[in-house]
Order: sequence, then C-alpha cells, then structure tokens
Amino acid sequence: MSSNEMQQLAHLMRRAGFGATQQELEEYAAIGYEASVEKLLDTATPTAISEYFLRRYHPDETSLLGGTSGAAAWLYRMVTTDTPLLEKMALFWHGIFATGYAKTNQARALSVQINMFRNFGLGKFHVLLEELSKDPAMIVWLDNQDNHSGAINENFGREILELFSMGIGNYTEEDIKECSRAFTGWTLRNAEYMSVRAMKDSIWPYGRIAWHYEYRVDDHDSSEKKFLGQVGDFNGEDIVDIIVTQEPTAKFLSTRLFQYFASDEVDDDGEQVIKAMMESYFKSGFNVSAVLRTLFNSDYFTSEKCRYSRVKGPVESVVGTARLAGSYQEPTLDVHSLWAQTMFMGQGLLAPPTVEGWHEGVEWIDSGSLVERINFAAKELSDPTKDGVQDIIRRVISGYRDFIHPENLVDSCLDFMGPIQVGADTRDGLIEFAESQGDLQLKNGKTDEDGSARVARLMGMIASTREYQLA
Repeated sequence: MSSNEMQQLAHLMRRAGFGATQQELEEYAAIGYEASVEKLLDTATPTAISEYFLRRYHPDETSLLGGTSGAAAWLYRMVTTDTPLLEKMALFWHGIFATGYAKTNQARALSVQINMFRNFGLGKFHVLLEELSKDPAMIVWLDNQDNHSGAINENFGREILELFSMGIGNYTEEDIKECSRAFTGWTLRNAEYMSVRAMKDSIWPYGRIAWHYEYRVDDHDSSEKKFLGQVGDFNGEDIVDIIVTQEPTAKFLSTRLFQYFASDEVDDDGEQVIKAMMESYFKSGFNVSAVLRTLFNSDYFTSEKCRYSRVKGPVESVVGTARLAGSYQEPTLDVHSLWAQTMFMGQGLLAPPTVEGWHEGVEWIDSGSLVERINFAAKELSDPTKDGVQDIIRRVISGYRDFIHPENLVDSCLDFMGPIQVGADTRDGLIEFAESQGDLQLKNGKTDEDGSARVARLMGMIASTREYQLA
C-alpha cells in the first residue's frame, strides 16, 4: 500500500475512531480504504473490556451512586473497543443531546442514555429522535415530566427543534408550542419529579431505582395541532416524523457530522460534501450510517487538507493517546484521573455545561487546556514501560543493526506514531532534539533500557507538537 493510502487510513481511524495502532492499521490496509469504511460502519458485534470484569474492581460501576459513576466504564470502553465508531458516535450524540448529572442527579439514567446512543445512533434518525424523546434522563433534563395537557412546558419542544434537529430560523414560536402539546403525557415511571429531586426513589446503598418511560394518555393533549404547516391530532411520534422530512433537518445533521468528523470550518468544497450527505440522508430514509459513508468516501475527506483541519475534543485526545500508548487495558484506580484529565481540558463526560453541550473547535483551546493536553500526551507516550510505547520502539529500531541517525529516528517515530506529517520547522526542531543525544546506539538490532527511554522521550516531544494534537 502506498504512503498516501496509509495516511488516508490513519486519518480515517483518527476521525471515525480514536486512532489506530500500527497493527490495526496493517489489518485495515490489507482490505483497503473502502472496505475499511464498511468495517467501521459494521457495529453489530461490538467487543470491549468486560463490564462484569470492571465491576469486580470498580463496585461503583454497579451501584452508580456518584456523579462520575458510569464515566469510567465509558472511558474503558472507548479505549478497548474494537468498534470505535460506535463509541465515537455515542460521544457525538452526547455533545448534541447534552444531558448531565447536575440536574438529573441519576448516574444510572445517564449510562442508560449513552447505551441508547450506541443502539440507535448509527441508524434511522427518526428512530433515534423518538428514543431520545422517551429517554428518562432527557425527560428530566428538559422538564418534560412537567409538560401537561392544558399546562405545557416548552423546554423539550423548543430544544428538539433548536438544538437537536433543525436549528434556529426554521420554525416559529407557535411551532414550539404545538410541538410541546404533542409531547404532553410523555413522562417517567418509577419516580415522581419531586421524589427524584429528594432522592426518595433510592435503595441505598445498592443504587438508584431505574427510571422508565411512561405514556399517560389521560395527560396527553389529543386536540388538533398545526406544526410546520401540517395539521392533525399529532402525538410525539408524528412530530418526529414531520421533523426528519425537513430539509433544514438534513442540513443540520449533515453539517454537524461534517464538522465533527471532517473539519471545524466549512469552505465551498465542504458545502458540496454536505449537499451530497443531505442527498444520502433522504435517499436512505434518514439513515445516519449512509450519511457517514458518503462523508468518509468523499474526495474531500481523503484529501490532505482535511487531515489537520479539526481540533479534537478532550475526550478524543485523551482516549486516542491512551490507545496508542496501550494504557488502561485493565482495571486501575488511575482511570479516575483519566476522567479528571478530560474535565481539566474542558470536557467532563456526563457533565456538559449547559443544554447546548460544549463549544467545540478552536474553543477547546486556551492557555490552560492546551498545557493539560500536551502534558498528558507527552507523559503517556514518553513512558517506555507501556505496551503500546514498547511496540512503537520495536518498530522504530526494526531494520537497523548498529545505530540510527537522529534524522532517521525522528522520521521513523513520526511514521509509527501516525503516520504524522509535520511542518519543516517542527521536523527540524525534533531532529535538533534527537541530535543533542547523538546517534541511537544498538547492539545486534536491539536497544538497552537507556535507548528505549530516549526513543520514548522523542515520542513525548512529538506528542506535544501541533500536528499530533490536530491529527
């Protein structure tokens, strides 16, 4: 496979997942780019670290009593999964349909919601929106348990249009009211709202009682409604069916997917890709996987200009580095510091700042979060005791017998850590750093402990570069 094809595959795995080790890249290279896209989209049989194995070491992942409970298990799953797009999409929807512990006060319900994203996030958009509307955590997050016939609460009705599907400017205030009326009676079973806030639905110390969706026909407004120009006795399902047929919905979804997987900024070429994604949306019957297939196979996505045009979110950055380093493959108390790292960088899982989620793109970066990103990546990848780092070191020195010149050492590390393409100035700086210690001496094609530490330090330096952070 050519160098450019390997670059394309590495880019695909970073965007559609959390990056890939060299062994994984070789496996994808053996089947080619388009087949790799199909393999990523096939999430029917996901495998990751055993949930029951985790619970033996993290009993809080069974009780889910704390605010961050569930986040650790999700991080383990992202680091160890063999269906990375499934977790990447769950993370995408967590940012769009942002729901947090601060208001729900129910870590179990949040974990159930994330699992719902896994089950429906790559399928038909109208099915996902309907499941979201029935999701207990979302019902509490946007107060739909307070949305009654004759006394509507507009929170969910407003946000399903503004933040979840169409965007501002494509509906009226009257549409919001009619949408809210259609969702009256969509509420919780197992808990009344005041009991939830007072935590009277608990069975301490074993965990919270699970919430369930309940439709109360006696609390539903069954009168005629006019929504987006259509008239009828609409229920919530009818509203969703109308929403997904709208062109602004196709535009909203395609644009958000483009910005999340391809580029923060949408130029003229990007607009053409989004148009093609919108066509796939309608032709496929609103299928999210079909929209992604169009994006991943586009000339834009596979071009060089797309490769370093997006700032990774903190969770993507942390998980990608951990996967490359071979960290967190087994239960460890350190996983709590992993969650804290994402929070320090500005994205605490299950703790979005508002219903809008996080402001992404360049807004991820400020002087504090940038230092956290660089320090974390450099520390992980400069540790020669980690399995992933050891594998890269073995690959770097493979083919050499007596020594490696600094320039070759830098290029080899860049290749096996990505491949990553860096600018001329960055490459010169890395070579200067490597030259300060002279040639890397080998003995019969092997390096000693000091030599391994030296390669790992260089990897840590590469991890601090702009290109690594943007790749």
